[in-house]
Amino acid sequence: MSRKKPDTLSFEQALAELEALVDAMEKGELSLEDSLKSFERGVELTRICQKALADAEQKVEILTRKSADAELEPFPSDDT
Repeated sequence: MSRKKPDTLSFEQALAELEALVDAMEKGELSLEDSLKSFERGVELTRICQKALADAEQKVEILTRKSADAELEPFPSDDT
C-alpha cells in the first residue's frame, strides 16, 4: 500500500490504511522492526482520523445551534 503524506489523506483513506495495518499486525507475520513501523504509522493515522472526526463534530455543532440569532463562526479551512 502506498503511503501518502498525512495532510493529503482523507478520513476514508486513513481509516482504510489503518484497517490494513491492523490486519497485517494481527496475522503476526511481521518482524519486530516492521511491527514498530506499522504501529508508528497507525498512531499517525489514528490522529488523522480523530482530527477529521473532531472537525466534523464542530461543523455539526455550528450548524445545529438552537439559537436562531446566533452567528455562525467561520470554520478554519485546511488552506491556512
